[in-house]
Amino acid sequence: MDLTLPLDHAAIERILPHRYPFLLVDRITELELDKRIVGIKNVSRNERYLSPATYGSPVLPPTILTEVVAQVGAILILAKPENRQRLPFFAGIERVRYRRTVRPGDVVEIEATAVRLRSRMGSLEGVARVNGHAVIDGSMTFALGPAQP
Repeated sequence: MDLTLPLDHAAIERILPHRYPFLLVDRITELELDKRIVGIKNVSRNERYLSPATYGSPVLPPTILTEVVAQVGAILILAKPENRQRLPFFAGIERVRYRRTVRPGDVVEIEATAVRLRSRMGSLEGVARVNGHAVIDGSMTFALGPAQP
């Protein structure tokens, strides 16, 4: 598989098993295998999961933001040749903090760093930023399932 950066939507679909409307990552701009990855999520007004805000424009729900960080981390895991056909499962999140709201028009930059990568399990530290300000950060644990047929 060609991992020439930046990875666009089509290249991401070859790595992740997610498809519309569950594929939330738009682009991968940096990738250091087994170390770190940086991805982009563009938030548009027509996204179906935007929740209405009490005042002002709709906001991206924190659960969706958490899933975006997890998907960027999954791309880091599945970019390794030996993991290409395996399935990553979200095993846990720890110390996740939601710092700011994300609104339509925002460009979210997500960075995930590998803390521990094993053959069956691992953990990542993730942070997402809008205009340089953190909107979410925390740790995530994953398990790798068997290869897909």
